[in-house]
Amino acid sequence: MHRVEVGIAGTVLAWGIAAAWVYRFVEAAWGLRRVPNLLEAEYDDEPVGLPGVVVIVPARDEAAKVGECLESLLAQDYGNLRIVAVDDRSSDGTGEIMVAAAGQSGGRLEVLRVDELPAGWLGKTHAMALAARGAIAGGGVEYLLFTDADILFRPDAVRRTLVMAEAQRADHCVVLPTTIAKTRGEGMLLAYLQVMSLWAVRPWRVADPKAMRDAVGVGAFNMMRVDAYGRLGGFEGLRMEVVEDLELGRAVKRAGLRQRVATAPGMVSVHWAAGAGGIVAGMTKNLFAVFRFRVALVVAAAVWIAVFCLGPVAMLGIDEVRWSGVVAVGAVVGLYVFSARTSGISWRYAAGFPVAAFVVVYSMFRSMVVALVQGGVTWRGTFYRLMELREYAKGRRE
Repeated sequence: MHRVEVGIAGTVLAWGIAAAWVYRFVEAAWGLRRVPNLLEAEYDDEPVGLPGVVVIVPARDEAAKVGECLESLLAQDYGNLRIVAVDDRSSDGTGEIMVAAAGQSGGRLEVLRVDELPAGWLGKTHAMALAARGAIAGGGVEYLLFTDADILFRPDAVRRTLVMAEAQRADHCVVLPTTIAKTRGEGMLLAYLQVMSLWAVRPWRVADPKAMRDAVGVGAFNMMRVDAYGRLGGFEGLRMEVVEDLELGRAVKRAGLRQRVATAPGMVSVHWAAGAGGIVAGMTKNLFAVFRFRVALVVAAAVWIAVFCLGPVAMLGIDEVRWSGVVAVGAVVGLYVFSARTSGISWRYAAGFPVAAFVVVYSMFRSMVVALVQGGVTWRGTFYRLMELREYAKGRRE
């Protein structure tokens, strides 16, 4: 067998990769314990002042899931809560399901219908902005909770989150959802994405106003104080954001508002997509937007993943750097173990780490190429020109 010579530079790089993974493991081991778990007894209480909450559920062609979502929201054990469901130009039975649920809600559920999308808006941001304006105008609301039509809530989800929000005077609260994996392919990719998210955002630093890169927003559970929402300009200021949940979180952090994140295994749940193919389709739709439609950022991220995710596995087969590979892979497995404690997805999916890395890189390039070839992206059934999205993203950066 041909012996691979890596030299001094290669050895230094290998140990640098290993050191980076060990640092991330140690930091996560220390930091994740500081992230509140809303299932703990201290949050099983009534929030101070019993503030009014309006839950906003935008949906387009979600007939298969929206009924269960609304049912779980109507089953909340917090009384001062109303729900606004927005039927955003659906062509299936979404609207009918919403109306039927409203008829049995005792007035707690209102349904809005959008028949036409105004120019310069994405459908989801428009639906949420429309519902928020109406809710605020109606009065008696102190918090808005934005969620998706495929999310399932435990009956105490809103109440427990409000207890934390009031105790910490939070302007924006995010509950990290529990992702449901029904196949091995889903488990492999979801476990990988959860581990890699710790490189993008450190949840334990989200509450630190100085940690500007550690901002979080999740479409499954974005709860905001009404006055904080107004200070940001609402979703009117994010009208063309494909990944509006992430950008909302970043906007909150830039504005110096108090942002909090919590875990709560099983309290807010979502089955993101059916099978590995479904997850790849979802990433194809979103990832180029995550990189602000910039080719250079996609390429840089792909190189980073190749070095830090495929590199440690390759190192195991090279004598000169085998031990650095062992150290790096050990740290990776440790992160899978930590993630499994909150996600419920087995740490054993660490065995698919390099395969998942390859699939994610493929999805990144697929997302970019599809958008470039089509000249835009299709989001919730509507096509948006890439030039328009890029101009909007550029304006936001400036």
